[in-house]
Amino acid sequence: MSTVTPRATRPRSPWWVVIGGGTSNAVGPQMYLATIGLFVLPIVEETGFSRTTVTGAFSVAAVGMAIGLIIVAQLVDRFAARYILVPGFVLFAASMALVGLVPPVEWVYFVPCFFVGFFGAGTAVPATRAVVSWFDNNRALAVGVVTGIIGLGSALAPLLAGTLIENVGWRMTYGVMALISVLVSVTMVTLFVRARAERHVRGRLVQETQVEGRDVSLQLPGLTVREAFRTRQFWGIAVGLGLVGVVVYGLQVHLVPMMTDRGLSAEQAATLLVVFGLASLVGRVAGGFIVDRVPGTIIGPIVMIAPIAGMFFLYPPFGSAAVAVAFIGVAFGIEGDLLALLISRYLGTRYFGRILGVVQAAFLLGTAFGPLLLGLGYDLLGSYDPVIPVLMGILVLGAILIATLGRYVYPPVTGFDRLAARDELAASEVLSGIAEGGDAPGSPDRPKAGAHG
Repeated sequence: MSTVTPRATRPRSPWWVVIGGGTSNAVGPQMYLATIGLFVLPIVEETGFSRTTVTGAFSVAAVGMAIGLIIVAQLVDRFAARYILVPGFVLFAASMALVGLVPPVEWVYFVPCFFVGFFGAGTAVPATRAVVSWFDNNRALAVGVVTGIIGLGSALAPLLAGTLIENVGWRMTYGVMALISVLVSVTMVTLFVRARAERHVRGRLVQETQVEGRDVSLQLPGLTVREAFRTRQFWGIAVGLGLVGVVVYGLQVHLVPMMTDRGLSAEQAATLLVVFGLASLVGRVAGGFIVDRVPGTIIGPIVMIAPIAGMFFLYPPFGSAAVAVAFIGVAFGIEGDLLALLISRYLGTRYFGRILGVVQAAFLLGTAFGPLLLGLGYDLLGSYDPVIPVLMGILVLGAILIATLGRYVYPPVTGFDRLAARDELAASEVLSGIAEGGDAPGSPDRPKAGAHG
């Protein structure tokens, strides 16, 4: 087993990891995905592409990200977070800039869109793994703050993109967004993002370190990837949340053209994207607080069927449409909290990054069908309306799968967050004790392994 003697590190609040991970990803792939709707009409007008082709960029990027996640899943539990995040953000930004340089040829247009997703795969999972490593009692809240910051970025990105498109055109807009992305993300990752007790040799993580002449195991409790695949919880999480993603991502991508078709002005329809982003922000932060205290099998299904109510009111006037979009955005936000939380609670954190990467790959392959389904519905039937009942049925099925996952297999450890913030290696001893099937050393200052909280 590899060992390394750690260098002294300056104590720092784990919440800085949350801020760094959230801010860097706020200008990552979500910035691209949240603004696709605004590019539909300008690209159609200049290139002559159909709406299905332009919105198909989302599906192509999703497929690219799914493939990229499969590769990242093999790396994330083996290498330090920054060794994956920095190259991921740089190559993602370069790919996004190339979208603005493509000629009006459909297959050429899809090439950089694919690489936006492929390289974007290296931006989220390592950051999420780093955040999860620091938190157990407030894990969903920490993930919720990260995704909330990302949601704020998704809410502001349409304002930025809309202003840029109007003033410099859609092609230059992608270049400016790419520049913002690489500068902000690399700075935040370099300054703030590190997993708890992350010890490595030239970037490769080790499983044991030495403190004051004694060995400290960095082993984490949880299932191997193969063991996880054999559980119904793995498939329930992957399929259940994936089905919800089909609906929500499809509606997000097609929201602007859908609402302009239904009578709203282009400005009002674009404002709905801002409402969506802000609602998802609220859902992520508030949802994280709630999910840490209410089992995901209870709160999850409730919020997953909320978009059904929203779809009944997704019509003019603007006020009614805004309320409907808010319902959908809240569900989207809480869903982001549930994915990481449910994986860690049912499958553990030993191979959290690897399992999360595989689940997100499956999730993205599913969501790729959402924009495609709505786009084909419009092109073939001349309206989005016939597809809406299908989307409602998909949401109900996803909610049922999450509701039947059962009790948590790896419940939170009492007092873990305080211990990790004070002594990250002492926290490692607690977790290694659980991983080995025994109790961690007990003292007034240390939580007891396996205790609920």
